Amino acid sequence: MVLVSLVLLTLESRGQGSAGPGDLIARLTTPLQATLAKIHRSALSVWTTYLDWREFRSGSREIREEVERLRIASLQVRETQEENLRLRRLLGLRERLPLATLPGEVIAREWSGWVRSLVVNRGRGEGIVRMTPVIVPDGLVGRVVEVRAGASVIQLLNDPASTVGAMVQRTRTSGLVEGEPGGGLRLKFLALDGKGIQVGELIVTSGLGGLFPKGIPVGWVRAVEERGSALFHYARLSPVADFARVEEVLLLTGRSSADLFDYFPPSAS
Repeated sequence: MVLVSLVLLTLESRGQGSAGPGDLIARLTTPLQATLAKIHRSALSVWTTYLDWREFRSGSREIREEVERLRIASLQVRETQEENLRLRRLLGLRERLPLATLPGEVIAREWSGWVRSLVVNRGRGEGIVRMTPVIVPDGLVGRVVEVRAGASVIQLLNDPASTVGAMVQRTRTSGLVEGEPGGGLRLKFLALDGKGIQVGELIVTSGLGGLFPKGIPVGWVRAVEERGSALFHYARLSPVADFARVEEVLLLTGRSSADLFDYFPPSAS
């Protein structure tokens, strides 16, 4: 390039003009310059694309992290709302009932294919005694069968060892609600008056025996088994309370002779 420059300067100084050699040099260097410019633009485009990709990737990661953070926050808000709703229902029931109650929180569950018992954070120190009835806003859950220093074990209605005096809320047909080995409920009753039990009937506590107050919802009839001339007939029940989802309960520490059915909010079968 230095040599070419010297030749051009020599030619120009001798007055031979620069149009011919300059045009020749331009024709030789222009394609090279164009090629170098294209290579430069391509390299710059690749580098810019790489920088944009890195920025996009970083931004995408930040967006994903922000979306995940917002999703967790949304779940926490939803859980808080559901907890507030449960506590408001429990507080509303406690205020309506005409007997003394004590709220408790479920801290453990016993599983054996299904939930058979619950452990709540109320015990001997709060004056809890054995056979204390336990309810939720939907109805009866069970009874306390073991009292500890700071906790109590609740036997659920679906435990095979559990029995509760009950009746059909509409016809007042009496019977006995028993837990089944498979975790279900059934009503054993005497069909003496000819009043049939229909699917969808609500079963409530009868109050007989003095353990459970009268009128607490227990379950809905989902099937009736008539055994001809057999002494006892059976009805399969769906419990009003979802034992696997119970998180807060009320322990009935007082006694009442009133029918408690009207104090529970209506629910569909």
